Amino acid sequence: MRARWSAPAAYAVTAILLLGVAPLVLTPFRLDLLGKYLCYAIVAVGIYLAWGGGGMLTLGQGVFFGLGGYAMGMHLKLVEAGAGNLPDFMVWSGVERLPALWAPFRNPAFALAMVVVLPTAVAALLGLLVFRQRVRGAYFAVLSQALAAAFVILLVGQQGLTGGTNGLTNVQYFFGLDLYDPAQKRIVYAIVALTLLAAIALAWQLSRSRFGRLLVAIRDGEDRVRFLGYDPAIVKTATFAASAALAGIAGALFVPMVGILSPADLGVVPSLEMVVAVAIGGRFSLAGAVGGAILYNYASTTLSEQFPSGWFYLLGAMFVAVMMWAPRGLAGLLADAAAALRRRSAATVPRAKPDAVAVPVGAGEGS
Repeated sequence: MRARWSAPAAYAVTAILLLGVAPLVLTPFRLDLLGKYLCYAIVAVGIYLAWGGGGMLTLGQGVFFGLGGYAMGMHLKLVEAGAGNLPDFMVWSGVERLPALWAPFRNPAFALAMVVVLPTAVAALLGLLVFRQRVRGAYFAVLSQALAAAFVILLVGQQGLTGGTNGLTNVQYFFGLDLYDPAQKRIVYAIVALTLLAAIALAWQLSRSRFGRLLVAIRDGEDRVRFLGYDPAIVKTATFAASAALAGIAGALFVPMVGILSPADLGVVPSLEMVVAVAIGGRFSLAGAVGGAILYNYASTTLSEQFPSGWFYLLGAMFVAVMMWAPRGLAGLLADAAAALRRRSAATVPRAKPDAVAVPVGAGEGS
């Protein structure tokens, strides 16, 4: 019974800390930083499903993060500009007419739909093309990384369409909420936290479903699963698309939480950092993946504040140390420590001595 309630209890404690404690004890600046970390934690949930559950090393999550972020950012910039006006960066770039690609994003329903549809469709298309050819392992990782590099080049080269190197900046409103008002910004933080909690709950249920068990079986022995009559390509594509959808949602929430989205947040290096954070926390553990994302980004902020010239080397050293002494991440290290403590406590419990058998006086003596 204790094991049965451990996960719901941990989930409830997490919800209380994020929604009840953090807004009370953190300053508006630190709360905004935590909201940013939670956006990356949503991405980590998707990486946990794809990499931890299915063995797909996704080095291009920045693409899906960016697709969702730009879909949301385009709508917010159009709303701020007003009817008939152009977003500020288009005016600076000399654009005279709103591009046709931007026009549908005035509709909030269309923009919200594209936050999920765009990354899901791109991931599904890529998955069908790649997994049908039985491409896996390092080859899939390289392909996803190449997609991230090409995506950034495309964004930077379209100054009048995407904002170029600067991206979308100075986002001030989010569906009527003033992002410069700390009280209203807390609502955005609450939306991010609730979205993360929903993503965790869905991933937890999925990993324990029949689909989740099949995904793990494909990770551990894809050919054997194929011989049993299942199509691994369909399962892997669906999982990859789900991880992309989560990344797109995270990117959409990142825009109002941070107020800016640029190609520097979406390229190869940010995509690698998303995977490194999950590896540090533990890719086989949902809690480890989420905790790793928060811990890694918190360490990035703290170390950059205290060691401006060498913080990146310290992060690299932390990653190397975890990979050398805890290949399953910090979650695996904690699980091993807990198991060792349980074995030690079981070994120290004194065993009950068997009751002595009473022998009658005179028994065995000759008469």
